[in-house]
Amino acid sequence: MTGALPERSPAGDEAIGLYGVTKRFGPVTANRDVTFSAAWGEVHALVGENGAGKSTLMSILAGLYRPDSGIVRIDGRPVDFRSPGDARAAGVGMVYQHFMLVESFTVTENVMLGDPSSGLRLDAAAVDADLRRLSAAYGLDVDPNARIWQLSVGERQRVEIVRSLHQGARILVLDEPTAVLTPGESEQLIRTLRGMAAEGFCIIFISHKLDEVLAVADRISVLRRGELIGTVPSAGTTRRDLARMMVGRELAGTLLDEGEAPPHPAGPVVLSVDHLSANGDKGVPALREVSFEIRAGETLGIAGVAGNGQRELGEVIAGMRRPTHGRVRLGERDITNWHPREVAAAGVAHVPEDRLGTGLAPTMEVDQNAILRAYERKPIARGSFLVASAVDRFTDGLIERFDVKTPSRSTAVRDLSGGNQQKLLIARELAGEPRAIVAVHPTRGVDVGAAEVIHDVLRAQRERGAATLLVSEDLEELLALCDRILVLAGGEVMGAVRAHGADIEVIGEMMAGTPLDRVESVAQGALAGGANANG
Repeated sequence: MTGALPERSPAGDEAIGLYGVTKRFGPVTANRDVTFSAAWGEVHALVGENGAGKSTLMSILAGLYRPDSGIVRIDGRPVDFRSPGDARAAGVGMVYQHFMLVESFTVTENVMLGDPSSGLRLDAAAVDADLRRLSAAYGLDVDPNARIWQLSVGERQRVEIVRSLHQGARILVLDEPTAVLTPGESEQLIRTLRGMAAEGFCIIFISHKLDEVLAVADRISVLRRGELIGTVPSAGTTRRDLARMMVGRELAGTLLDEGEAPPHPAGPVVLSVDHLSANGDKGVPALREVSFEIRAGETLGIAGVAGNGQRELGEVIAGMRRPTHGRVRLGERDITNWHPREVAAAGVAHVPEDRLGTGLAPTMEVDQNAILRAYERKPIARGSFLVASAVDRFTDGLIERFDVKTPSRSTAVRDLSGGNQQKLLIARELAGEPRAIVAVHPTRGVDVGAAEVIHDVLRAQRERGAATLLVSEDLEELLALCDRILVLAGGEVMGAVRAHGADIEVIGEMMAGTPLDRVESVAQGALAGGANANG
């Protein structure tokens, strides 16, 4: 199969329509009587809290699930998809957040691997030529001969899009497409999607990033608890409007109007790392000679595209990974290679990247998870025994203080929503008022309401005097919460800037692997060149 330009359905005509769609998984109703449509020639965003039903609805469109009731139409015709192959044959392509590519294969080989029309005769030259044509037509800049492991995250995403186009997609669904991109790559993707819409494609854009949603979309549909709340034009709609629709109430505004964090007086150095190096899970270097200090009452942000050493840095500080070189100090104490329990007891809280795999015990109950840091201490413990009334009081205090929504303290953690799991994890880690906090992606995958609570908590810890290391891929979050931002690329420090007044383009260039001194040198050269030209 070769990708073709979309058949010219009139712009504005319905490309997809889901009418009265309901989908249940056992006792859970993921979508309830949802009616949703998108037109040819538009980018239509789909937003909502975690668990609102966005992914389920789009998985029905992509042929992964079949609805329990309701009708799906493509270009005005009813369809009954029994597999993703049926959806692809009807022109629906879905680009997932986690790419489905074989790293040792070339781009062409990956496309052929996923092309059921190839049969037994593989014509690599024809596929190569088609990929080059599609790449040029839509400004996607894909090299068919490159191997996947050689490509950046943004380039891999373009491969997924080109593969869908090669397979004949006229309707593209992108799930959290900017979550792992630099700011520059995100802007380029938005331009590409707008250009494709102008060519007649129908684009569905799923995202938590409301600024990007408003920048890219013509219309925005909001799901809440499996139901469609409404569809609004992006023109004239604000982040606050969308957030209100998503959560069903007015938010206090920390995520909506916050801007940059104001300068904050800092105290003595609390947490420092010196020339820290460490290997990743595959035994290759993940951190290379990383050094920084964080003072009391200061928040240091770590920016970078996913997979550039952020997780390993948090784990080394927390005692979960041994460094190959360098030291970690808490105040004047060298805590390098301490056991995680000793690190925690010394006053370091750790909110890991994987809340269920590392941070919480999903099969255990809420109260059991709540006391994991305190079960040996009074008043929760008396000798070798737990005091049930003290456990209940401690757990109820965390639930109330951190707004953890749970049916009861005896509910299994796996049965909570992602946002409430994260709030419980943060509540437990911060219960002892730690001296230092290592928070790795604390709001990743949580809805806007839960993120607001988490931001307020981190601000309160900063005011209290804690030294906080905040790892995030969301630059808005870093600018709103941090005093300084340090950028990692390839496990190395590219530079550090003050958050207040920071240039996002400069941060983006560092995230792409350009050291700060080189970015500044190029900028100064450009200014000098402009001055000479004017002179």
